[in-house]
Amino acid sequence: MNELITVAAAAALIRRGVPLSVAGPEAALDQLPAGNWIGGTIPYFMVADGGTVVTDDRVFVTDLSHIGQVRIACYGADELAGIVGHAPDNGFSLTIIPAGGQTLQRFSAEAANYPDAFLKPTVGWIAGVHLSDLAHATPKVYDGRTAAKHEDRAVVAYVELPADKMASLEIVNLFEPGSGDVLRFHDTSFHVRECEVNGERVNFVDYVRRVGLDHGKLPMVGDFAGAHLNVSLQGIDDAQGVVNLYAPVFTGVDYRFAKPVVDYAAAFRARLAEVDSKGVVMGCNCILNFVFGELEGKAIGGVQGPATFGEIAYQLLNQTMVMIRVD
Repeated sequence: MNELITVAAAAALIRRGVPLSVAGPEAALDQLPAGNWIGGTIPYFMVADGGTVVTDDRVFVTDLSHIGQVRIACYGADELAGIVGHAPDNGFSLTIIPAGGQTLQRFSAEAANYPDAFLKPTVGWIAGVHLSDLAHATPKVYDGRTAAKHEDRAVVAYVELPADKMASLEIVNLFEPGSGDVLRFHDTSFHVRECEVNGERVNFVDYVRRVGLDHGKLPMVGDFAGAHLNVSLQGIDDAQGVVNLYAPVFTGVDYRFAKPVVDYAAAFRARLAEVDSKGVVMGCNCILNFVFGELEGKAIGGVQGPATFGEIAYQLLNQTMVMIRVD
């Protein structure tokens, strides 16, 4: 099962002992009993019968029972190396972290440096809230063992696979670096005051305003030894004189702003047609793709799952679709 269902149906699965990953509005997750599950808040979902929908009374469940042995863990900001450190040798770590806290900041900056980080797959997403509630609601994650919710911890469902199965990550990134300026940053940070543009040190706020980046629709695309990873702009904080980002920039990496994507839905359909969806356990897509691509009600392919405040594939990603597949 990998679908949007009623709270009552999800609760019945939990009471039967089925290990689950659950996503949904806070009021819905609050109704679930203790059991073998993890959860995170989000009201936006990709569904099988077409596009992305918004719900206030249902939850999206991923049934992990048929895949392997499942155990649950919960980590604070100072314990995050344990996500990989306690991971099974053969399997994956399905991880949910709430947006806005120290746990996410620490994970974003440090995850790529954990021992075995790229040998033991960590996959998952960043919990959020309805966009209209940003001013008065905070994202939560749930440790289903006690049904406790947290604003600043990570929850993990470790899935240990049989010896004849293997987990692999799929990353679908619609964005490619454009041909414009090369940007470099001096600190690993979510909040940028200065950067180098083609080797010249400049005020980043002034630069963003000068080049006019279409209200943050286009991410910066970093070149990580040939892999393209996005960093999305959250906004300008004039009081602090910084540009706030949804993921940190890293030192020693060349960034360029992305080429525009004209039709997100068509681009996703084309890319997903190239991806083998057999064995996909779960998927997630960025809420910024949902908003800027106007994806509500538009079919983009067979992948189902939450539309989130960030995606996890070994480390934090932005404006990206992520899937975990078991072969």
